[in-house]
Amino acid sequence: MSHALAAAYPWLKALHIIVVIAWMAGLLYLPRLFVYHADVPTGSDRAQMLETMERRLLRGILLPAVVMTYGFGGLLVAIPGAVDWRLGWIWAKLGLIGLLTLFHFCLAYWQREFAAGRNLRPARFYRIINELPTLAMIAIVLLVVLKPF
Repeated sequence: MSHALAAAYPWLKALHIIVVIAWMAGLLYLPRLFVYHADVPTGSDRAQMLETMERRLLRGILLPAVVMTYGFGGLLVAIPGAVDWRLGWIWAKLGLIGLLTLFHFCLAYWQREFAAGRNLRPARFYRIINELPTLAMIAIVLLVVLKPF
């Protein structure tokens, strides 16, 4: 099994990168939709349109992308020798992935609040949190490419 995984390594890595890009796109776009949604009256036509967009983004892009990100990432780390677990960069990367996953769950929670008409946060809150996935992405890319520690 590990020999087959090792032979498929370039494909697994490419697929992992593709689904990570899709996941990041959703993590960046959904808070932007919340910014717009926070400024419209609850129950309005525009609010209903945004609720539909948010739900479809979360279920149609974010959920499949995060599942495949973890799936392909899990296959990559299952390849013997693909990761040197003694180095710190991989642990920092995994910690940041954990934070992005927590952020994903927060977005899902906030989406349900909007859908129920219970959002209590101003647009400014969503503008600020919209920067968090970008910072995590930059750090993860630097960790993976540079392996600084």
